[in-house]
Amino acid sequence: MTMKALSRQNVDIKSKCLVSRHRCYVTYIGAVPKLWNETIDAHRRAVRDATLDATAALVAKHGLLSVTMAKIAEETGIGRATLYKYFPDVEAILAAWHERQVAGHLEHLIAIRDHAGNAGEGLEAVLEAYAFISHEHQGTELGAGLHRGEHVVKARHHLHQLIRDLLAEGAATGDLRDDVAPDELATYCLHAVTAASSLPSKAAVHRLVAVTLAGLRSTR
Repeated sequence: MTMKALSRQNVDIKSKCLVSRHRCYVTYIGAVPKLWNETIDAHRRAVRDATLDATAALVAKHGLLSVTMAKIAEETGIGRATLYKYFPDVEAILAAWHERQVAGHLEHLIAIRDHAGNAGEGLEAVLEAYAFISHEHQGTELGAGLHRGEHVVKARHHLHQLIRDLLAEGAATGDLRDDVAPDELATYCLHAVTAASSLPSKAAVHRLVAVTLAGLRSTR
């Protein structure tokens, strides 16, 4: 074999290797996006969950005003620079935490309704649970600000519907009063039990719920 032929053969071999490598590279990078996106999404969820869990722990121990970026970073082990990539400030973290908390409360109240034997029992259990939620979350000015969020408005709307449906069902069976529209009574109930947030004791909360329920019983 001449030197020229040998050189051409080497070029062909190198070209085939480059093509082969290119195909492997294309195949490799073609599989990356899905894996990469799943990994990134999982990482984001983990950072978010850890941040909100740490926020919940800090609020439970020391109150809303104790929540700072530094404290969250200390609790989670996540660097502050990383936290700022997901949340622009501590107010955004508190808003996300409060939204998750409100959603959890609503799910809890729905579960209580679903486990009740009848509408009357369900109404009593839901009102009592909601009254104690209000009592346990006596807020500061910062807390009042969080309660003005859109997520709270939506949650209250769902809770209003839940109570209204229980009142309508109880009125249909004769257990609850039917001389006032269920929608109006639901508004009355929510305003009444929300007053638990200013009561001094659990005994007072129980009395509030009892008085509220007494006004809902059938007049027949």
